[in-house]
Order: sequence, then structure tokens, then C-alpha cells
Amino acid sequence: MEPVVGDIGLENVAVGYTETTEAPAFDGAAEAAFNAAVPGAVGATARPRGGRAPRGQPGCRVYVGNLSWDAAWQDLKDHMRGPAGDLDVTHADIMTEASGRSKGCAIVEYSNINDAQRAIAELNDTELFSRLIFVREDREGDAPRIHQQHQVPRGGY
Repeated sequence: MEPVVGDIGLENVAVGYTETTEAPAFDGAAEAAFNAAVPGAVGATARPRGGRAPRGQPGCRVYVGNLSWDAAWQDLKDHMRGPAGDLDVTHADIMTEASGRSKGCAIVEYSNINDAQRAIAELNDTELFSRLIFVREDREGDAPRIHQQHQVPRGGY
């Protein structure tokens, strides 16, 4: 996926970006440069290429599976607001392969634990793009993701 602004190294703003295996240091300067360079971007959530998604309080993230490859993050975020539209979604990230194709799953973050729990109860087994999705608590929300290809064999006793 191409950066939104190539010279400051940012990928898509707010949601819908891909995750890579190497994360450069990030001190907020790139976000400030992006906000200054892009009209209307002030206060937008941006992250450096390969960085992690923003994290709220524990228990606010849900895992969504069986997504259609045609679903975009905007569609997912709208659906995950619930039938009444009153669930406060702060972040939606569809996982993609290196080619950019969807893996058919996503992480959605809510502003509070109650909304995340309601999403699990109300949105599990609902239809999005003619597919029944499943919604469960994100079991790896606070654990760092370790990519198999980067694990170093370690000797032991």
C-alpha cells in the first residue's frame, strides 16, 4: 500500500492500513508534518509505516472474522457501530496480505468496554456483504505480535 504522503512516511490516516514486520521509531514529528501538509487532517490519527495501531484501554478491542474480501474498513466501521449506530468505534483495521488482499479478518476498537461487549453480543452472526461474520473479544490485544519468519532460534539448557 502506498503512503498517503510519501515524503514523510505515513500510510493511510485513521484506519485501513496494513501492518508490516519492521517498525521505525516514531516521535510524533511525522504526524505533525502530515497534519500541517494535509488540509483538514488536524487531529487525525496517523502512524508511521509499519507502526502499531493506536491502543485504548484493555478489553475494548474485538476480532471480526469471515469478512468478505470486498469489505473496506469504512464498511466494517459503519457495520460495527451496530443497528442503532450508537456503538462508538474508534478504530477499524482489516488485516491484509503483503499483496494488499484482505485476509478476511479485522480488529475493531471501541471507546469503552461496554460498547465492545455489546458489539460481541449484538453483531456476532450478522451479515456484512452477504457473509455471516463472527465477532469475539480480541485475545491478542495487549500481546505483541511476533511474526514467525523473524523469530531467532535460541539455544537453551
